[in-house]
Amino acid sequence: MATPTCNSLPKVRFERGFLAERAKLVRDVVIPYQWEALNDRIPGAERSGTVHNFQVAAGEKQGEFYGLWFQDSDLAKWIEAACFRLATHPDPKLEAELDGIIATIAKAQQPDGYLDTYVQLTAPDKRWTNLFEWHELYIAGHFIEAGVAHFEATGKRTLLDVVCKLADMICRVFGLGEGQINGYPGHQEVELALIKLARVTGEKRYVQQAAYFINQRGASPTYFEAESKRLGVDKKLPVYFYHHRWTYLQAGKPVREEADPIGHSVRMVYQLSAMADLARETGDHSLRDACNTVWRNLCDYHYYVTGAIGAEWNGEQFSGRYDLPNDRAYAESCAGIGLVFFARRMLDLELRGEFGDVMERTLLNNVLAGMALDGKTFFYVNPLEVRPAEAKRRFDQHYVKTQRVPWFGCACCPPNIARTLASLAYYTHSVQADGIALHLYTDCTLEADVSGQKVKLAVATDYPWDGKVKVTVDASASFALRLRLPGWCANPSVSVNGEAVDLAAHHRNGYLHLERAWNTGDVVELDFPMTVQRVRAHPRVVHDVGSVALQRGPLVFCLEETDNGTDLGMVRLPKNAALTARFESDLLGGCFVIEGEAERLQPANQQLYSSAEPAITPAKIKAVPYCLWNNRGEGEMRVWIRES
Repeated sequence: MATPTCNSLPKVRFERGFLAERAKLVRDVVIPYQWEALNDRIPGAERSGTVHNFQVAAGEKQGEFYGLWFQDSDLAKWIEAACFRLATHPDPKLEAELDGIIATIAKAQQPDGYLDTYVQLTAPDKRWTNLFEWHELYIAGHFIEAGVAHFEATGKRTLLDVVCKLADMICRVFGLGEGQINGYPGHQEVELALIKLARVTGEKRYVQQAAYFINQRGASPTYFEAESKRLGVDKKLPVYFYHHRWTYLQAGKPVREEADPIGHSVRMVYQLSAMADLARETGDHSLRDACNTVWRNLCDYHYYVTGAIGAEWNGEQFSGRYDLPNDRAYAESCAGIGLVFFARRMLDLELRGEFGDVMERTLLNNVLAGMALDGKTFFYVNPLEVRPAEAKRRFDQHYVKTQRVPWFGCACCPPNIARTLASLAYYTHSVQADGIALHLYTDCTLEADVSGQKVKLAVATDYPWDGKVKVTVDASASFALRLRLPGWCANPSVSVNGEAVDLAAHHRNGYLHLERAWNTGDVVELDFPMTVQRVRAHPRVVHDVGSVALQRGPLVFCLEETDNGTDLGMVRLPKNAALTARFESDLLGGCFVIEGEAERLQPANQQLYSSAEPAITPAKIKAVPYCLWNNRGEGEMRVWIRES
């Protein structure tokens, strides 16, 4: 094996502002809290059992496996989040906790490299026999990502050696060679991880293994079809597993032939992220073209205004085109995170503003909504409309939580949110061969090596509350500075050292390209005027016909019962009503609200059906950012407001 190289993580320091507050919350509260949850030490929370399972598998305690068959991945995601924290804020106590659990993981690993406590403790003779349902390769992927993060953050090889041993086993077991299993993951993830491992170790065979999993997926005859028959479960599975030849698992046809996002939403976007990574690593244009095709159809037909995806609860999957219900939206936090992964990787293939726009919308609305402001309660599902009494009563909304909860029996989302927000430095910018591209605007300082030149940038902004951004250069060097021009902004303006920039001359695919010899102290000022916008859905989204969503800058707003009373469906917003925005420093940690004159429908009588016109009375509305909803107790919520 080649000697691993400890590539430096992105050098970004979040000083103040919106995302800095979230990063600090994850660092100071979320990571310690989730460690307690994984150890079953949170009173009133559902039991995790995750650390317990590893301790049993390692022989450190007696007991049985507890929880779901993919439970191990919760620990792996938490380790990754903790490592990102250590990279920027050294913490001896946290590092000692990591050393301890990594030692336990190493003891739990089998001599040949196998690692999966569910199989080891419940069915040790059935390794790799149930790929479509069990999550052995998914878990392996998360641990590989954790091992890479731990090595890059600390320089230690303790977990990296464990995951290299695991990856080597996977390379031996899976493939088209004699004696190998010609299957692939039931839940995609390991493909992403193998590419990360290849980048840190220099071992190209890990890329080749990822390519095998992607290229073999959907090949005829379908591996999962034969596997389910061999196990005798093919007639007992939920219909979505095998309907239309296993499209639920994205295995109905080869990945390059699939034009629409289909099946389980998290699996889909993890697969697309891996395809984009492979396209970049190998130069495979057919994978790149396939990613672009699915991207276009995802954004045109399957994408909520909050950036969420995956409308259907039954199977946590994509529904049909334009089928985007609000009160029954699944909109899983993990699916939004997967879309952020996919968008970020598409930016590595091509610098296009729409990729950055989607990444921003999904991160700032859907993903952030999954965690409370205290960092101790979470949403798995993120609907765009909630009526608590109805959600608690109806079976087809049984999955909707009307308040965030401390932990889940299926807890994939909380540690996924933690690792994503702990790694924001990956999403703010990218370093290119000839320069730096800024994707997300947040107050920070960043350092990068551009073709051997040390470049420092200081970004000063109150984004997303304010559209003014100041970028100060701390370098005397020639490089390209590429700045995303947000798609929500109709009239941006930019100046360099006080001189206006001709946007038409420098604007390409949603990014402003400034290529010049820079001097220390040069200042780029951007202004993205933020006005209140009424957003309307395509008329085929029948759930939103006659309604508008309010947006200011990149943030989508919603009505909450605490500000607007009950029966939010009776609120109407006149087309000519003026809407104003103002900042409330003592509300929800400080945020903008949108206010305006509206009207309420009042029943004409108590009859269920009547020819009488309802009465209309004046009303006022107050909308808050969707990402901050449900931080003031249980109540109704609504993103889409009826328009009169």
